[in-house]
Amino acid sequence: MANDVEYGLASYIWTQDVSKVLRLARGIEAGMVFVNTQNVRDLRQPFGGVKASGTGREGGEYSFEVFAEMKNVCISMGDHPIPKWGV
Repeated sequence: MANDVEYGLASYIWTQDVSKVLRLARGIEAGMVFVNTQNVRDLRQPFGGVKASGTGREGGEYSFEVFAEMKNVCISMGDHPIPKWGV
């Protein structure tokens, strides 16, 4: 029943049974699962949905992957010799 919708942004579980929470959270097709609360989340955690609610995540460290192009920059600040590899 929970997965019989085209959207999957958030889901809500109300129970004190932690084993039930873990089992249901694994099976529910939603980007976020709230347990015994409504829409209260740590803003450092990823936000996003599945299905028609969108793909991908934003928020926290996940935002860097969405809005930035990663680049590796290596700078030698010493006067040590550069090793010769393979020759």
